[in-house]
Amino acid sequence: MKLSLILQPISIFLEFTAMILGILIATQKKKNYGWCIVIVFAIYVFYDTVNFLNTNKIASINLPMWLLPIAFFIATISILWVVWKIYSE
Repeated sequence: MKLSLILQPISIFLEFTAMILGILIATQKKKNYGWCIVIVFAIYVFYDTVNFLNTNKIASINLPMWLLPIAFFIATISILWVVWKIYSE
């Protein structure tokens, strides 16, 4: 069995968990940077899920070539803002 068949779903689950924690940070702790954490991990979950499905021939999902660079740029800006806010506190 390929290691990616085991590790990638676990990674997706952990990314989803981080996304849920971001929602809790935003809603329960009232920290706006929680929403940026949600954006980052939602992008990671989306990308890794599509990659997992395509790689393992479970589904064939074709994305426009421009989508991933823009998504990862948004994720990078979001996490940079989070780190800056935490550093500034």
